[in-house]
Amino acid sequence: MLSLIQLLLAVFAIYSALEFSENLRLVIPLSCLIGMLVVSRIDKRKSEDETARKVFLQSEIDKASKKESTAIKDQDFYIVESLLWPKNELLLIDTVHSIFKDLGFQISTGVDYQSVDRIVRNPKTQTAFGLQILMSEGEVEGNHPKISRALQFEKEKKKNEKCLIIASTHIHLPLSERTKVNHISKEVGSFLNRHHMSLITTHHLYELWKKAKVGEIDIFGFFDNVYSHSGESFSLKGTGDSHSPLFNLPVQ
Repeated sequence: MLSLIQLLLAVFAIYSALEFSENLRLVIPLSCLIGMLVVSRIDKRKSEDETARKVFLQSEIDKASKKESTAIKDQDFYIVESLLWPKNELLLIDTVHSIFKDLGFQISTGVDYQSVDRIVRNPKTQTAFGLQILMSEGEVEGNHPKISRALQFEKEKKKNEKCLIIASTHIHLPLSERTKVNHISKEVGSFLNRHHMSLITTHHLYELWKKAKVGEIDIFGFFDNVYSHSGESFSLKGTGDSHSPLFNLPVQ
């Protein structure tokens, strides 16, 4: 697109030099040349940003996978990027779907409900989660539309079903910084506690996925604990994902 703009400016500069009056023959081509220079710099900056993004993503994955080098294969690269740095909510939903399917859960679109993104069922216990999958550039606030949908599911859910929010928060921060910030507001924390809902971040889900793929945790047992978690009060800051209601559940 930027190359096309440069070409159009060049053509217009030549046309104005040939067809316009004497004064305009100088001013317009000069303006076009300046415009081409600006567009060229924007194009170069965009290219540099894209390269830096790819380098950053690869370095983060390398750091995260250093101790579990076999956990993330080349074919998982797209899933990792979409989970930790999603471009949009639909892509994030599809990625979370892929993660749970890869872990061996039964997952469906939840056709019996209008208020969930997915229904995830534990094949060993048949307990189920109604997933609300959301994105937030910062911490999750109480006015997020998925919070209202979670409350709607709470009213519609059947026996052995529970609401679980999967939240991609602080999507522009490096992974190393995401453990130092709040992922949910105090308002949302109180809401989750009152309604006995649970929430995990996509960063936490990523770590669980890695450990499960190399057999370090019983992933079905972990989510049994999530299901049993009654939503008591929790710390909003600390190490790891301690700002999540799942911070005190065993991961090994």
